Amino acid sequence: MKNWLLTGLFFMIVSTVFSQGKVTGTITDGVGSLPGANVVIKGSTTATSTDFDGKFTLNATSNSGEIVISFLGYDNQTVKFTVANGATTNLGTIVLVSNSNELSEIVVKSSTVDIAKDRKTPVAVSTIKAAEIQAKLGNQELPEMLKSTPSVYVTKSGGGFGDSRITVRGFSQNNVAVMVNGMPVNDMENGAVYWSNWAGLSDVTSFIQVQRGLGSSKLAIASVGGTMNYVTKASDLKQGGTVGTSFGNDNFFKSNVSYNTGKLDSGFSASVLYSHTQGDGYVDGTKFNGDNYYIALGYTTKNNKHDFQFTVTGAPQWHDQRSTFITIAQYQQYGTATDPNIKYNSDWGYKDGKEFNMVRNYYHKPVISLNYDFQINETSKLSTVAYVSFGRGGGSRGAGFIRGLNYANAAFRTANGLVDYDKIVAYNSGQPVSINGTNYTRTTTGTSGEYRNTALSGNNSTNGISQISSVNSHNWYGAIVNFNKKFSDRLTWDLGIDVRGYKGIHYQNINNLLGADSFADNYDLNNPNRVLYNTYSTYPAWNVFKSTDSEEKINFNNDGDVRWYGGFTQLEYSTDKFTAFVQGALSQQGFKRVDYFKYLSTDPLSSTDYENILGGNVKGGVNYNINEHHNVFVNSGYYSKQPFFNAVYPNNASLVNGNLTNEKIFGIEAGYGLRTKMFTANLNFYRTSWKDRYQRSNDGAADNPGGYYDFAGITEIHSGIEFDATAKVLDKLTLTGMFSIGDWKYDGTSTSNRYDSANNPVGGGTATTLYLDGVRVGDAAQTTAAVGATYEILPRFTVDANYNYNDKLYAAISPGNFTSATNRGSLQLPSYGTADAGLSYKLLVGKNKSNSVGFRLNVNNVFDYTYIAEAKTNYFAADYPTQPTYKGISTNNQVYFGFGRTWNFALRYDF
Repeated sequence: MKNWLLTGLFFMIVSTVFSQGKVTGTITDGVGSLPGANVVIKGSTTATSTDFDGKFTLNATSNSGEIVISFLGYDNQTVKFTVANGATTNLGTIVLVSNSNELSEIVVKSSTVDIAKDRKTPVAVSTIKAAEIQAKLGNQELPEMLKSTPSVYVTKSGGGFGDSRITVRGFSQNNVAVMVNGMPVNDMENGAVYWSNWAGLSDVTSFIQVQRGLGSSKLAIASVGGTMNYVTKASDLKQGGTVGTSFGNDNFFKSNVSYNTGKLDSGFSASVLYSHTQGDGYVDGTKFNGDNYYIALGYTTKNNKHDFQFTVTGAPQWHDQRSTFITIAQYQQYGTATDPNIKYNSDWGYKDGKEFNMVRNYYHKPVISLNYDFQINETSKLSTVAYVSFGRGGGSRGAGFIRGLNYANAAFRTANGLVDYDKIVAYNSGQPVSINGTNYTRTTTGTSGEYRNTALSGNNSTNGISQISSVNSHNWYGAIVNFNKKFSDRLTWDLGIDVRGYKGIHYQNINNLLGADSFADNYDLNNPNRVLYNTYSTYPAWNVFKSTDSEEKINFNNDGDVRWYGGFTQLEYSTDKFTAFVQGALSQQGFKRVDYFKYLSTDPLSSTDYENILGGNVKGGVNYNINEHHNVFVNSGYYSKQPFFNAVYPNNASLVNGNLTNEKIFGIEAGYGLRTKMFTANLNFYRTSWKDRYQRSNDGAADNPGGYYDFAGITEIHSGIEFDATAKVLDKLTLTGMFSIGDWKYDGTSTSNRYDSANNPVGGGTATTLYLDGVRVGDAAQTTAAVGATYEILPRFTVDANYNYNDKLYAAISPGNFTSATNRGSLQLPSYGTADAGLSYKLLVGKNKSNSVGFRLNVNNVFDYTYIAEAKTNYFAADYPTQPTYKGISTNNQVYFGFGRTWNFALRYDF
């Protein structure tokens, strides 16, 4: 009997084992593979995700069933399967149909991450997938991946590593909300985003979603122009890893390695990545060196009620810059009149035979976050993200003068336009030097016997030039908690809080005395007449927890403290055809200034109280799906946006602005969408008004010595039309296209209010009117267009090309300069277009061809077209009739040219 029982048990085990089969397949969008697509056997917990080539393998526990496939931007697809005991069934290639932007809950679990869903969320949106970023980024900046998005304009600015900038619908990135996994990352003092601090995002981003306009974020964030959501890799990705390397023009080199454990039976998972990037830079004298690390640890309970994701990421880097705008005439001086030297950089030269740039950015900003999702029951969910960031670093520049001349003066330049740093060192150390044809020898300071530099100007024999840094470090803490309640299948309610604390640490220190012995500083009222000797590195600190209290500080030393308390709620009603939402948010920002130099420690102004300002927003929208192909939407919203820190405490003083006013933003937009298997298109119309913009002028000292003018009521109106489309012309050919036409201009005039140096209103004087009505908003192309094509020549061998066109590009303007009713308006720059192209191939290797080796070649600005990307000045050729022009533009204008032809080749192994 015992033997029969053992035999029966053995037979059952064997039968169970051999009744299991494998189901395999490949997921594509008809053009290329879709790595990271989620594949699950319906009605079970058996799931996996596709590898980099879109392939998957599932162990089926029954002979038949259905698999459900989901992926960002595509309709979920259900496929039936049958499999014999112990056999493998290959479902072949499964093509998902694009729905543009849908993102399932499987991809983004946390409700703190506001992701728009196509044909549901009523906003204008574009999404860039990880596969496209990996293929096309190369040695470009991450924001450049968005340059073919309607109403987006991207430039490389000065051309240093990570110095690019982006505008959306004509609003600078200071007024575009940037989010990483639901965390707002705009600087809490000025809204700035420094992309060099986020250079590592390109390695870990799963997708980028740009919501133009006020967007769908529930937080009271400054999304005047739009919201950019960067969602990074999760720790529970499919098991496997990547080893890659790439190289390109100007000695660009990058290497990276990553590995994911996959979700283990215990519920734990881990993902790690490290990369290193370096190069000489396209612009002369802009060498750079950066690292990126990413560690993600995850844990999910057996019943899937609790999910934890712990993430640490950082990108320490240094890069030499071209921060000085120079004139077109200077580019021509070191090139030719028709072929200006667009790589020319007036900030660098040689010192002791080695390349040296006075201007360098160095920073390390690790971000640590913990995401916790609690599925309370079938209808209730709590999502929380708590985060902390310690930013350490700053930017160096030149300080001081020699015989009244700064380091950028022609007296310290070589014949080819480089800074002669050896000449500066010689003078600083007491050697005889010829300056503008006259020999000078520096004398020591007083009876010290030292060659002592200062930051002061003056044509005397004792001053010298130093390299100093402006340090902009910070400590940042925050948490977002969102409670999501489903009252029914149609009605959902969100309620949450957003709490942040920020301390900005601002001071200057000495980096290089350039041959001098010491530095004299007299700006600290609590410790006057100091003589300093220590110098500090211009390389990023890996240890961000090290105290800087003992550092010797010069010129200024102050903290900016910001407290943020916010609450938000949203109610959404959704059916298959109809979705409507309404949301509101309130935030109180408190601003405090602590100054260690400008005021005696006994002065109450050395540490102010918090100046609390209330702001918030309300917005709503409706989407209606007419049928399976057509949908329409409309949304509108109003923001009361608190001013930035420098508007609360103007003139770097601890006196609160007497004319504090919240900025008012009102936006409305409408859109139409078309979805078919072969063609998708979006058409949007928008109008945004931005009132009570902060503007200050320190001019007019003749009737207001030491004072300033505030201008009230400055208004901008941004309206336009946007269109984008994708067409699958053939099985192997896909075409894309977009255009956007903006009408961005100032509205009305503005009259100044006069204040003294203590921020007190001053009567009398001459009131100044700014004649801005109809003046075009500058610094971004108001008309953009792009066309692109991707063709698969052979299996896994594709070529692609894209052409971008920019027009109605105006110079950046200062509203305070428009004091005449007969002004010429904004200077329009020449339109331009550039072409990019790429070539990709994947070679399947390894057992069952489950691994791959990928090759990618990118060429940007294929035809090496020379164009002006941005201008700082607004000089018209008609005002200088006797001077030459360049493409119709006065050569007096200070500009940045865009990059010429660049290239990159990448090799990647996925296993």
